[in-house]
Amino acid sequence: MIDVVRILRETFVARAEHHPTLGSTNDRAAQCASQGVKELPLLIVVDEQTAGRGRGANRWWTGRGALAMSLLVDVETVAIERNCSPLVALAAAVAVADAVAPLLPSRTVGLNWPNDVMADSRKLAGILIEVLADRRHVIGIGLNANNTLADAPAELQSTAGTIRDLSGKTHDQTDILVDLLKRLKQAFSELRQEPANIAARADALCLQRGRTLALQLGDRCVTGRCRGIAHDGALLLETSVGVEAFYSGCVNDFI
Repeated sequence: MIDVVRILRETFVARAEHHPTLGSTNDRAAQCASQGVKELPLLIVVDEQTAGRGRGANRWWTGRGALAMSLLVDVETVAIERNCSPLVALAAAVAVADAVAPLLPSRTVGLNWPNDVMADSRKLAGILIEVLADRRHVIGIGLNANNTLADAPAELQSTAGTIRDLSGKTHDQTDILVDLLKRLKQAFSELRQEPANIAARADALCLQRGRTLALQLGDRCVTGRCRGIAHDGALLLETSVGVEAFYSGCVNDFI
């Protein structure tokens, strides 16, 4: 059970909603924004998400015991400069990785650009950033916490992972959420003051370095060896024409 009172007491969240079920926490956060909510950051957290979204047309599986949440924040919370926006997802991913790592001390926890948190090559969490018309950000995070792959769709069995399955035990979800929110506040503060530090931290956590990646850019596919993450959050690929920087795209395959 999520302890909303504790979250409000111990974190930077100004207002919180805990729902048994929702279609999408990002959609609910955007709805609150359209209704003129003033108390920010606003946290939306749900026990069951029936229409969770990933990047593009992807869907996010929210099994029983997972943590699905969205934060509605002012742009000043995450970045003062417009050109920092590509780093917001990386800042959130770094915060998630740092919150997860102590729970999985025997596992390798890191990032797959642009928004996946991994443990031993299994996907633990995904981040979806949506920027509203007034430049407020909805930061959606899906974290496989106390759910288990035994309940997951067959197509996820070989690629997804959960903290419960990898650690062999369940964890207090409020503890995880409070720690994650504290780390998010710290990451956003650093993003405002020294954005290159966030990129450097993401680069240090990048698990794709040295791998050959296939990056899908609309109808174009670029293949190259990953050279890490640049100071501005771009993915660096060594292609046939040299090292190129990419700011968007979907990594469909890695070798």
